[in-house]
Amino acid sequence: MDFTLEKYKEFLTALKRHNNFSIKHDVDQKPRRSLRIAQVEASVGISSTYYFRTTAGSYDEQVIRQIVSLGHTIGYHYENLATCHGDMTAAYDDFCRNLDNLRKVTPVATACAHGSPLSKWNNQDLWNQYNIHSLGIDFEPMIDTDFSRTLYLTDTGRRWDGQAVSIRDKVSQQPPFSFHSTNDIIHALNNINHPIHRYTLLINTHPQRWMSFGPSWLKEALLQNMKNIVKRIINSRHLHD
Repeated sequence: MDFTLEKYKEFLTALKRHNNFSIKHDVDQKPRRSLRIAQVEASVGISSTYYFRTTAGSYDEQVIRQIVSLGHTIGYHYENLATCHGDMTAAYDDFCRNLDNLRKVTPVATACAHGSPLSKWNNQDLWNQYNIHSLGIDFEPMIDTDFSRTLYLTDTGRRWDGQAVSIRDKVSQQPPFSFHSTNDIIHALNNINHPIHRYTLLINTHPQRWMSFGPSWLKEALLQNMKNIVKRIINSRHLHD
């Protein structure tokens, strides 16, 4: 069974066979599920970065502090250009304000854009006019990573080969192989001769998707399948524009 806490722990165990990896999590909603993932990671000695939006469904100061206490770091999952409808000045001011508020809870030195798939605005475009690094942000993974040397693995679409159902959570320069299920990645990691070991790994998950099997797991699977249909339609329209 994929996308369970048990499968995630199995994935982490295999991942420790790799020499160079980092994990980031987009906390789009249900922050307490992120806390459970953080606990699983801490139990096997792995630390990662959790990117919190400032929306009510994501932002939870108590959860943030608990995740930090487990040895993880916090980043800002920004979406200011989308929420400010393309107004660059308003979006920049909003980014600075939200970043300052988050830094009152915990140190923040990294930020990553939320995809905002239903918006026509790409939140990363804010940095065409402003400099994110001047704000004490040392690292924006989707801007500062060399993807010619880094394999990007993301569970967008509740699968690991979800390019067709991803609006913005994808990169260009990637190797000529991919994985569909978590088991596919685990098998590759456990095979020392697999080409996955030639790359630095940047792994991105959405923790609200990972939970023990039950009614909530089934609901999440159904909702994601519905979202994927919408995203395929959006991507198809983009291709014909």
